[in-house]
Amino acid sequence: MDQTLSKLQPLALSLFRFITGLLLFQFGVAKLFKFPPGTMFEKVELFSLIGAAGTLELILGGLLMIGLFSRIVAFILAGEMAFAYFMGHFPKGFYPLLNNGSLAIAFCFACLYLATSGPARSASTLQWARGNDSKRVSPNRQQRRHSGLVRKHQTSDAQARIG
Repeated sequence: MDQTLSKLQPLALSLFRFITGLLLFQFGVAKLFKFPPGTMFEKVELFSLIGAAGTLELILGGLLMIGLFSRIVAFILAGEMAFAYFMGHFPKGFYPLLNNGSLAIAFCFACLYLATSGPARSASTLQWARGNDSKRVSPNRQQRRHSGLVRKHQTSDAQARIG
């Protein structure tokens, strides 16, 4: 069971990276484009602190979704979430449950994990790797090829001795 689940670890990490990026991207869209209507971000201005956070979340969340520059992007987003927590939530009270800072803390540590673990393999990376596998020679195949050449060479030496 452990081996089966460990084989799925890169896929799970890639999915975790994508979903984290998607959720941050959604906050950026809500803050900058006021979509969907009726959110708490309807009065956010672009050149405000929350507008700057929305810009980071939109751009960097998108990069995180597609897996570009994942480590540095996740590190910047972790810092942004820590900043958001201490500037916006912590002054309202010590307990995250009471100051509505639980999501900022969760995003902070999710991004910190992604910054340390790397991007994993995205679907496009996996597809590219599969496309190049046909051109590569696996070590076992290379050994078989080599042993076949050795056998041919040994056979021709033996025939030369006999003949």
